[in-house]
Amino acid sequence: MIPKILVFAGSIRTGAFSGKTADAAMKELAIQGADVTRISLEDYPLPIMNQDLEKEKGIPENAMKLARLFAGHDGLLVASPEYNASIPPLLKNTLDWVSRVRKDGNAPLGPYDNLAVGLCSSSNGGFGGARGLYHLRAVLMNCGAEVVTPQCSVSGAADAFDEDGTLKNERQRNLMEKVCRTLIERARMLSTRVEV
Repeated sequence: MIPKILVFAGSIRTGAFSGKTADAAMKELAIQGADVTRISLEDYPLPIMNQDLEKEKGIPENAMKLARLFAGHDGLLVASPEYNASIPPLLKNTLDWVSRVRKDGNAPLGPYDNLAVGLCSSSNGGFGGARGLYHLRAVLMNCGAEVVTPQCSVSGAADAFDEDGTLKNERQRNLMEKVCRTLIERARMLSTRVEV
């Protein structure tokens, strides 16, 4: 079974290190045989999570689109920046809205059910955004996703990538390979999709 993996970055800033990290992960996942879909959260703008807004207008359409994407994939790889040693607001807001989805029309929909998740981070600092992944891991596990243990943090991100987007540092490349390999293995195990 070829696992379907959804990849996105937790930042939409032009030239964001997390975008480069997501691109590197996408390449590695494809090399390892996954069917990869790369999206940008810029294409799914959402209001700030507000239960009064949800009660008045329902789940935003972009949250529904993302929930369907999550549910339609076996795995998810998130490449996140670190804001004040935690999760960037864009990413947290997105994950929170998707967690509110329980059904699609009359059919039940659990976007985080049986979803394997791999985490990467990036920062120009020495920690490579790793502190934010602690909180991100907790949020995703609380939503019901299964987050794989290996993770990849890219420090010194401004100079971490070759012109073709490959990680220069061997240790970081090895970590990326391990995250992707573990994610693919776990996604295969958890998948409920029926191959046609």
